Amino acid sequence: MAELQLQHLDKIYDNNVQAVYDFNLDVKDGELIVLVGPSGCGKSTTLRMVAGLEDISNGHLLLDGRDITRAPAKDRDMAMVFQNYALYGHMTIYENMAFSLTLRKENPNVIHKKVLAAAEILDLTAQLNKKPSQLSGGQRQRVAMGRSIVRNPKVFLFDEPLSNLDAKLRSSTRREILLLHKRLQATILYVTHDQTEALTLADRIVCMSMGHVQQVGTPLELYDKPNNIFVATFIGLPPMNMFNVTFEDGKLKGDGFEAPLTDEQKSVLAPYNRKAITLGVRPEDIAEGGELTIKVNTNENLGMNTLVHGKIGNGSRISAKLRGWASYKDGDAVPVHFTKMHFFDPETTNAIRKEGN
Repeated sequence: MAELQLQHLDKIYDNNVQAVYDFNLDVKDGELIVLVGPSGCGKSTTLRMVAGLEDISNGHLLLDGRDITRAPAKDRDMAMVFQNYALYGHMTIYENMAFSLTLRKENPNVIHKKVLAAAEILDLTAQLNKKPSQLSGGQRQRVAMGRSIVRNPKVFLFDEPLSNLDAKLRSSTRREILLLHKRLQATILYVTHDQTEALTLADRIVCMSMGHVQQVGTPLELYDKPNNIFVATFIGLPPMNMFNVTFEDGKLKGDGFEAPLTDEQKSVLAPYNRKAITLGVRPEDIAEGGELTIKVNTNENLGMNTLVHGKIGNGSRISAKLRGWASYKDGDAVPVHFTKMHFFDPETTNAIRKEGN
């Protein structure tokens, strides 16, 4: 497939509004990169700059070492899959998948072989003579992917392709995209606002906020070692709990509660003695039994786990994902402890940890 380099990309519109700031990324051959972030963070704008649908204000875009910054979209050897499928309703599925090759006036026999091969990969062979209106949303999205596959592009670009599907179809189509990536060993840039898609699909994730890249890394790196409060609260569901606390002489004191620390954690926080810090604890890093107490408001049974919502100390809100099926009532007191904690500087919002970790 291909290697892609995004070097210091900026997007500044005519009204001087800047949507993307100094975006840098090296995409390896066959890598699936997911750009994730809330609406308006610049992820789709970045994808459109790569596709050639938006001009690049500053910076360079290289494909296999060739500068394509100013190349028109049709000359970039990329295929884009949109969230709205963009299928031609009057054409059959076969004709939709063959359309771009027909425009290029490729040999009809070659077109036929490519369409059949793509249809087999996507389990669409039995649907080729149907119209898009006769297919489910998931099948129509597979047709859109098939139309890209037949072109055999160097890079696939996905712009929130699952956002129009219901939860069940999103899950099954997500698996199909993952299998497609493994089968084709394709280089893919994938945009979504859904962090579940990012965590399950990506080789690496690019987390964005307000046009800036916040962190680039594997799904585990962003989940386990977030660079800052934004990444910590955006990645992971339910979101990470955040508490305003103070580190005083080896103790971590919150509003009406105190969390015990290991010697290693005390060493990490030593420069912040008698200073305010932000404590982050994921709901799944809270376990029953211990010196802390959650006063329950509600609980949600999730089968193997129970999501307990309540307050800790003098009223700080907290959510805990406890193992097993629990039936806590409003006002119940549940003893818990934190199995893992994250620390952040409240001024910079950056993570506090030892260098190299």
